[in-house]
Amino acid sequence: MKKSINFLVFFLVFANCISQTKFGNPEVDPVQIQKTYESWSAYNKRLMLSRDFTALDAESKEISKEVFFNLLVNENFIPIRLESADSIYDYKLFKIQPKSDTSIKATISQEAFDALKNYEMEGKPFPQFSFKDLDGNEVSNETMKGKIIVIKCWYIHCAACIKEFPAVNALVAKYKDKKDILFVSLAEDTPEQLKVFLARKPLSYSVIPNMKEYMNNTLQLNAFPTHFILNKEGKIAKVLNNYESLEVALEKESRF
Repeated sequence: MKKSINFLVFFLVFANCISQTKFGNPEVDPVQIQKTYESWSAYNKRLMLSRDFTALDAESKEISKEVFFNLLVNENFIPIRLESADSIYDYKLFKIQPKSDTSIKATISQEAFDALKNYEMEGKPFPQFSFKDLDGNEVSNETMKGKIIVIKCWYIHCAACIKEFPAVNALVAKYKDKKDILFVSLAEDTPEQLKVFLARKPLSYSVIPNMKEYMNNTLQLNAFPTHFILNKEGKIAKVLNNYESLEVALEKESRF
């Protein structure tokens, strides 16, 4: 009987060790990366919480993304990516050190709050709309039915929005032969402002002006740029805040 108990204990310990080593080691030292806000901020720019990823708690147990984001918002954790193949994202929670700069916690909480809000929009129908772009073309849920829609939300004075123009223009060129993918942008600015600006900095998307109220009140955005990918049923497949994540998500959605 004693041998059976000992074997059972050994098996449980072994099984637990296997689950703990299923994922890789942290790609950076979780303690050292918190030494200064600058070191954390440089690393944090590489994190992409809007991508598909496996969420792990501090004990390396898989949890839902909703729980993961809520822990980042409300508790003292930072997310660290674990070592893996380039296409695989495993994020694990690590405790914020007592002496870490308080700006680290503030930054993480805000970013996780935004990521949770975006995640909760996925799978829901995109709000009804009917607008005209700068060329006078009607753009609505009905005119775009049955297509994958990529929507970029931006405004003229958003530096991050403008910085990614070359990259998103290249994305449009990449999918130019795919007739079931449309690229639309919602801009806060007036038609006059946009025409002057876009003459200097072209954007290959269809541009819809005067969208400030719609983006603030209907979409309730508080971060720019924000990108939406709508599937062919008109539902939100992905909400993203950077071009790198957009490129990966669109490639995945275009396979369906």
